[in-house]
Amino acid sequence: MITSEDQKHLADFAREIRKQTLYTIGNLGVGHIGGALSIVELLALLYGKQMHYDPKQPQLYDRDLLVLSKGHAGPALYATLALKGFFPLEELATLNQGGTNLPSHCDRTKTVGIDMTTGSLGQGLSAACGLAYARRVDQNTCYVYAIIGDGESQEGQNWEAAMFASHYKLDHLIAFTDNNKMQIDGYTEQIMGLGDLEAKWNSFGWFTQRVDGHDIKAMDEAIERAKAQSDKPSMIILDTIKGKGASFCEGKVTNHNMQFNLEVANAAIAELR
Repeated sequence: MITSEDQKHLADFAREIRKQTLYTIGNLGVGHIGGALSIVELLALLYGKQMHYDPKQPQLYDRDLLVLSKGHAGPALYATLALKGFFPLEELATLNQGGTNLPSHCDRTKTVGIDMTTGSLGQGLSAACGLAYARRVDQNTCYVYAIIGDGESQEGQNWEAAMFASHYKLDHLIAFTDNNKMQIDGYTEQIMGLGDLEAKWNSFGWFTQRVDGHDIKAMDEAIERAKAQSDKPSMIILDTIKGKGASFCEGKVTNHNMQFNLEVANAAIAELR
């Protein structure tokens, strides 16, 4: 059950993640702003309420794990981790610069709090399946969460992973599709339409739900329903807006990887009240 106080706290957290993500990419001058901003509310919910972890013990044995398969959205995850104390906020200014611990795509060997190296699209869900299966073998009851993109859902490896997770009844695997309906080359529907995603995941034996990916309460309720399932992995399809919350890029098909400076970033940050 999520309270109104929880919702306010998480909305405030999401706003701070969005601000720090805009700053991080604007400071560098270029980055994957669209797909980073579309998952902000989800990250706020996961790290603000749903996930079990300890920033002081980033390798905690029974921590919940997150695989951000769309690793180019790393700046939003970095902002989240910094705000939660995994590393100093000042490090966000080093994004993708020489000697940084924050490369443009997630790397578990460099960044404290990153559970899986990602960015080769289509592979993250397979990694999450492996983690979930290994945790079961170890009798570790943590949850493994995965975030995949709608564009990368065109990759066949996702559907091999879907079969694996269903066959092995990985009920502690909860995945999300960031269905922002755009990818690097344009609109997903025009490049390779995904059809009825709910029917697809259902047909692979997953417990499937679809909610507004910017509605924290709806997502929280969906996660709770997923946790109540047994013998099935879960897929929660999130209808989102690419570039959400920044007027200079929100909903624009050119926002996959954009150039913008700190002046633009600060103007967008000022809009977030």
